[in-house]
Amino acid sequence: MLILVYFRGMDKPKVIPFKGMIIEEDEHFIFINKPANYSSLDDRHGDVFSIIRQAKKHDENLQLCHRLDKETSGMLVISKNEAVYREMAMLFEKREVKKEYHAIVNGTLQVVEQKIVLPLGQSAKGIAKVDMRDGKPSETIVTTIKNYRHYTLLSCLPVTGRLHQIRIHLASQNFPLVADTTYGGKMPFLSKMKPKFKEGKWENEEPMMKRVALHSSSISFHLFDKDYHITAPYPKDFAVMIKQLEKYDS
Repeated sequence: MLILVYFRGMDKPKVIPFKGMIIEEDEHFIFINKPANYSSLDDRHGDVFSIIRQAKKHDENLQLCHRLDKETSGMLVISKNEAVYREMAMLFEKREVKKEYHAIVNGTLQVVEQKIVLPLGQSAKGIAKVDMRDGKPSETIVTTIKNYRHYTLLSCLPVTGRLHQIRIHLASQNFPLVADTTYGGKMPFLSKMKPKFKEGKWENEEPMMKRVALHSSSISFHLFDKDYHITAPYPKDFAVMIKQLEKYDS
């Protein structure tokens, strides 16, 4: 029932109980705040600390209703039995589940419910790409939460759910996610913002975030005569990045 999370500067992992990730729970669902850098499902590299594996140790009947990319943190919905899983799958199929992501991008962008509608495909190496000929229809709705001098905090609502959809849609508009080097994002360094920044004499500067700056912030849906709206707080790295932007890049 444990997940191991590595923090910068630590030689040994910090152990987090699966129960510690639970945000809310009822008779149908468990809502968790997934840490970054852990696979939702077991992957081909033998990730023994996948979310599904830890969930099954907590209760063998649990099933993930959807998944997040390994580097993405935030909201995951887990059903408590097969019947609930099927009901939730139907909601996703009918696009009656609203998922909101928060993203930090390079550059300043001011938009309100801007639609990015571009068909997406996938290369043989698993890299998403805009594919005007054979790609699947894809749509993301983007709204600016706050502008900084060099960065923007965005709200992203994926209408469809393609591989790396938010990442490639934003990159296609020349606003790649911070630290998303796969799609053109740059690593964020405090020295680029903070006046008179002094690097330690024997220490190279570390980026403010080392993983893709994308967080699954909330999920909303109606099921079993109940309105669900659950929010996942920012993890430490995302929150610290925002704090630094507020202090040095406003």
